[in-house]
Amino acid sequence: METLYAVIDEKNPDMEQIKKAGEIIKKGGLVAFPTETVYGLGGDALNPESSKKIYAAKGRPSDNPLIVHISRMEDLYRIADPVPELAVKLAEAFWPGPLTMILKKKSIVPEETTGGLETVAVRFPSHPAARLFIEAAGGFVAAPSANISGKPSPTLASHVKEDMEGRIEMILDGGAVGIGVESTIVDLTDKEPVILRPGYVTKEMLTKVAGQVEVDRTILQGDAAGKPKAPGMKYRHYAPKGDLTIVEGKQEDVIREINRLCAEKKAAGEKTGIIATEKTAELYAADSIKNAGDREKEETIAQNLYRILREFDEEGITVIYSEAFPADGIGQAVMNRLLKAAGHHKIMV
Repeated sequence: METLYAVIDEKNPDMEQIKKAGEIIKKGGLVAFPTETVYGLGGDALNPESSKKIYAAKGRPSDNPLIVHISRMEDLYRIADPVPELAVKLAEAFWPGPLTMILKKKSIVPEETTGGLETVAVRFPSHPAARLFIEAAGGFVAAPSANISGKPSPTLASHVKEDMEGRIEMILDGGAVGIGVESTIVDLTDKEPVILRPGYVTKEMLTKVAGQVEVDRTILQGDAAGKPKAPGMKYRHYAPKGDLTIVEGKQEDVIREINRLCAEKKAAGEKTGIIATEKTAELYAADSIKNAGDREKEETIAQNLYRILREFDEEGITVIYSEAFPADGIGQAVMNRLLKAAGHHKIMV
């Protein structure tokens, strides 16, 4: 399959290319597109065959639900019932934006899109090109991240091309994404709202609108058993090819232990990589040292994390060590993704 490629200027989008992408979706094809979080792999959310194609292109387990992306608030009522008052309040506060809500689905949404569940995950992205594309595609685009399942999510169109060229009909290149980690997912189908995946919209932000908000215990622990209610809950995700270990403790102890481990692995013939920060990068010794950003501004870590993991793959790094980060605010999202990428392999020092 030939994969078409179009550069989309966020401020002055090429509507002919967006219309072409929308027609591909309507005909049952797949298009990768930029959002404010990561690149999505889009198909017609109301066409079960399109959802099957998404799972096949990604090599993704079919019980891992897809997120339905909309471009108008009123479209939420076409695919979800009931839409509780809390969902409306959260939408008013965070939509368009990086928040996904899980609600009871209407029959119009096929189980192929929801991973066999009677619930639907819905998001209204803020990226202007994404919204134009969703509208051109008919208004309901099912889209996980546009990468081979298990690999780091794409934050650049070049990442999508690496994984999806020849597998899908088109890639819309909107440049680097803004946030760098997937949307926050909150389940609204129980008595209390529950965060199933942390993201840019933090528990603190949600609590101001919703009051009491629970956090699923698997977020910073091991994988969930049974059918996952949201993407990323059950399976290993975001993983580089090299073995990743997180090292947590006092900064000086972490630096000493990572350097010791890297020296040991290098002597054994491994190619070593380290995920550090602005203040610590120069204190390490390894084949590849990545400055992930400012520890005091963890949104910078989120923006750079997936790019760094993919760069390690390109460099042939076989063993990776990462500093840990505080698990609050967006740091919770960073640690969730790191732990998933590491298969929850963490060392305390």
